Amino acid sequence: MKRVFKYIILFLIAAVLIGTFVFLFKKSRPQEVKYQELTATRTDIARTTVITGKIVPRNEVNIKPQINGIIAEIFKEAGQTVEKGEVIARLTVIPDMNSLSAAQSRVRLSDINLKQVETNYDRDKALYDKKLISAEEFEKAQQSLSQAREERAAAQEALEVIRDGVSSSNATTSSTLIRSTISGLILDIPVKVGNSVIQANTLNDGTTVATVANMKDLIFEGQIDETEVGALYESMPLKISIGALRDFICEASLEYISPKAVESNGSNQFSVKAAVVVDDSYTIRSGYSANAEIELEKLSNVLSIPESALEFVNEKTYVYVKQADNKYKNTLVETGISDGVNIEIKSGISEGDVVRGPKIIEDTHEESDENTTA
Repeated sequence: MKRVFKYIILFLIAAVLIGTFVFLFKKSRPQEVKYQELTATRTDIARTTVITGKIVPRNEVNIKPQINGIIAEIFKEAGQTVEKGEVIARLTVIPDMNSLSAAQSRVRLSDINLKQVETNYDRDKALYDKKLISAEEFEKAQQSLSQAREERAAAQEALEVIRDGVSSSNATTSSTLIRSTISGLILDIPVKVGNSVIQANTLNDGTTVATVANMKDLIFEGQIDETEVGALYESMPLKISIGALRDFICEASLEYISPKAVESNGSNQFSVKAAVVVDDSYTIRSGYSANAEIELEKLSNVLSIPESALEFVNEKTYVYVKQADNKYKNTLVETGISDGVNIEIKSGISEGDVVRGPKIIEDTHEESDENTTA
């Protein structure tokens, strides 16, 4: 029994040694290199580029107050739609004390004057009724009364405007009511109730109470490298994709190419803008990151091969063409445009020629498993 067990152990050791020897022998033999074979064919090739940018409304309007004051009420919030003329917020006026004092003095003086004119009118009317003064004199008294009443009303209205921001006779057009100047979507309301706001003047831009934009009139803004800008032209079609919206693609038309470059990361970039056409079923938010694909050049029915077949030596381009004896001949070629996969061949080979492609990588793991099994 011990002898049998000993023979089994010796047999296993011999098998392992033989298997190892066979494996090492096969590994030491030169492996035959195999390549993919690719055929030169005629096809359409388009050279494209992708511009990274964002989607924004063509015009964003900042709504500002017509007078200085404090925000008393806000009737809208960001994300809501608003119509032209619709009220967004209401102000409480902070009157200028000098102007307020002058307006109050004007009211007091107009009151005194009106009372005096009314007294004179009552006297002249009594005299006219008794035919003691002429009609012309009485008409003068009437005109003076009318003018005094108008001055009193004007003084009171001026006081109300300075004190309250609106007169009682023009309450519907009050400058304390901040209205949207366009119809659209409210993108932002950067103020809160209690905030002080100022009107725009020559010294400052004024306080923005709301930002409103027409989200049906959108543009794509991006930058393109100087090596590609020469292929662009106005009305050129683009395809826009937005990462935040799955499977979203829409058309756009190039409408602006900057005449001046800006340096960015060591290269010259030109700003571009394109009008975007979006289906109403999509909700587009201002500032969405987007990519614009532009077809810079397209050729039809040109001879081409996959770019992976090219070899580069001393700034020259070669391919290995299969010969009648199944060997490959190094052949100089002239290339044209590329779509990133296939490249145009202008000269050097003909349609139907078979060229050497990338190496075929064999699964060495499977080979190792087979040897181990053996």
